Amino acid sequence: LMTLKGTSSLQRTTYFHLCVHNSMLIFQKQPISLDSGIIEFSYLDIVKSAGHSCPTVLGAYLMTLEGLKALYKDEIPKRGEIIVEFKESQTTGVAGVIGNVITNITGATTTNGFKGIAGKYDRNYLMKFDKDISGASVRFVRADTQKKVDVTYDPNSIFPDRNMSVLMQKSIQGTATNEERIEFGRLWQKRVEDISNNINQVINIKE
Repeated sequence: LMTLKGTSSLQRTTYFHLCVHNSMLIFQKQPISLDSGIIEFSYLDIVKSAGHSCPTVLGAYLMTLEGLKALYKDEIPKRGEIIVEFKESQTTGVAGVIGNVITNITGATTTNGFKGIAGKYDRNYLMKFDKDISGASVRFVRADTQKKVDVTYDPNSIFPDRNMSVLMQKSIQGTATNEERIEFGRLWQKRVEDISNNINQVINIKE
């Protein structure tokens, strides 16, 4: 079942620390799949598809993880049967970025997804923007029962290291030394890890 397993860990690379929250999203495949069973998504899987690890990418993963735990309880979620709604437009802020991450996990798309076979398994129109979701960051709805949960993600209470903003500016401007660039990457991913270690503080669920 979809549960948190263990604690977070930090994998070191040459230039940065990649925080991999040791949790797993587990889905039941749709009947159309040739190999019926389950499919798993770790945060590392999401980092690979997004191309980087940051508080936004982590937030999208954690909102999906915690939101679907609340939505399905002891059941295994069915990929392709989850409606995802946002209050913002797709081009506002990081809504589109978060949407891309959640699409990779749930299969939900706007109009660019799998169109299904014989009128079944259509994944288009499962992701919707500009919706009234009572101020939540994202709403997850079960397509089979219409049960819903509203999820809010706010990492602002997890403060970054005081040196991070200065090192970020120097890195962006191209004036940072090699050591400063490495330190910025370490501090950036340290904040990602700190957020992942405080899920109850950054994620709020309303059923």
